[in-house]
Order: sequence, then structure tokens, then C-alpha cells
Amino acid sequence: MSTPDRKLDARGPNADQIDYWNGDAGEKWARHQDRLDAMLAPFSRAVLSLAGVSAGERILDIGCGCGATTFDFAAAAGDTGRALGADISAPMIARARERAAALGSSAEFLLADAASHDFAPGSFDILASRFGIMFFEQPVDAFRHLRGALAPGGRTAFICWRAFKDNPWAALPLMAARPLLPDQEPPAPGTPGPFAFDEADRFRGVLGQAGFRSIEIEPFDAELTLGAGAEPVEAALHQSLEIGPLSRAMKEMPEVSREAIAELVREALAANLKDGAVRLPGAVWLVSAKA
Repeated sequence: MSTPDRKLDARGPNADQIDYWNGDAGEKWARHQDRLDAMLAPFSRAVLSLAGVSAGERILDIGCGCGATTFDFAAAAGDTGRALGADISAPMIARARERAAALGSSAEFLLADAASHDFAPGSFDILASRFGIMFFEQPVDAFRHLRGALAPGGRTAFICWRAFKDNPWAALPLMAARPLLPDQEPPAPGTPGPFAFDEADRFRGVLGQAGFRSIEIEPFDAELTLGAGAEPVEAALHQSLEIGPLSRAMKEMPEVSREAIAELVREALAANLKDGAVRLPGAVWLVSAKA
């Protein structure tokens, strides 16, 4: 069963992210859901292990996207538990609900900004997220608000990206294309985005200010498959051009430039083809804390 939607406030502190993930970006993630779930599977398994869900527990999956981890949490919590996935992207929430119906999953999905949604106090045992907590404009306020939704003794299980340079799955395509790209202004530290919590000490400080305790942040690495099948390099190229830092950098470029960039990126990806697949490293933080 799905929780009824409320209209998102596009004027609040996360308005830019709401606009972004309800546009082309959200549509692309929903469209490429199968491919992205396969690529991110090692991290889905890691966050499930970190959460350690027991039967009967209640989990809030923050920034759930198309629902992959929410389904895992629902299965682990069983008939007596609850898994609610919340996301600001209407295209991804719609896709998650389609999948839930097809799978017969008990997972529920809510179109909401978790940073401000009126969750009942103490209504969850676990706050979990696979790459959904790096986009808050005011992270201390957001995590303080979310802590209020945790029951006494509740815990977190978050995964977020480490530094851009430590993530070749994202960095390699962008670096390969750099000679043909406009100058890229590096974002200020902590700017909302995939790498907002690349520094563990900063994230620890944010969670501490929000009132969490027993904060543990540990590195975890996995090899990600960007392309496989009959044409693995082309599959990896298509994904790199559609989703991720390179896609954002190319957004306003003319077609002739895009074609030239594709050649550079294709060559870089082909150099990482091994045993019929293009694989590149991914590096994250595993983050646990208590309310």
C-alpha cells in the first residue's frame, strides 16, 4: 500500500533539488533503473548488512529512488515490520510503486522531502539510505528533523560517496572528456550533490550537531560494472553520457561536441574492459549512528 502524496514545497530550502530530480534527471534514473540497480548492487548489499534489519522493525529509506533498497528492507522486516521509501522525485516514486505491485512487495513509497516531512515522532527504528542523504541544503536541520522520527535507541544505516577522485566510475569519463569541456568550477565543500559528504569528519560533525551519538564512519570499496552484455563498452558509454557528472557537464553542449566527447570517453572505457565487462572502482562511507 502506498502512503498518499502531499504536494512538495518547491519554495523551501531544497527547492533546487526538487526541481532537478523532477525533471530530466529523475526521468533518466527511472528509465535506467534496471541498469543502475545492477551497477549499485554491491552497495545495496552493504547498506542492508549495515542496517541489520530484524523482523518487525520499521525502516525509513531516505532518498529511496526507484525502491531497490526499500524492497530489501521490507523483505527483512517481514509481515510484522514496515519499510517506507521517501523521495522527492515523482518519476522515481512512480517507478518504485510499479515495481512494488509487480513484485508483490509490502514496501510503501512516499513522494516527500524527508528533510521536512511531518513524520510521526518515534515512528521508525532505522533511518537508512543508499546515496539519498547528500542533497540537503541545510543538512544539520535535516538530520535533526529526521532524528525526531526515530524511536528511542533507533539507529542509522547510511551509504554516501567518498571523494570524487576515489570514484573512477564517475571520474574517469569526466576526466577523459575534459579537453573538450568548458572549464568546470569545482563545487564548494559540502555543496549539496553526490559528493557532499566526501569528508568523513565533516559528516561526523553534521550528525553530531543534529544530536546523533555513537557515530561510526568506515570506508568501503567495491568494483562497479558499468557495461556488460553483447556490447559492454557501448553500454558503459551510454550510461556515462546519460547519468552522472559527465552528463551534467555536457547538458548544454551542441551535438557535434557531444560526438567528439563520446569518442574520447569510449576509448577510456575500452581500456577498462576485462572478461567481457567494463568495471571501475567505487568508494563509499558506511555510516552508523544512534538517536
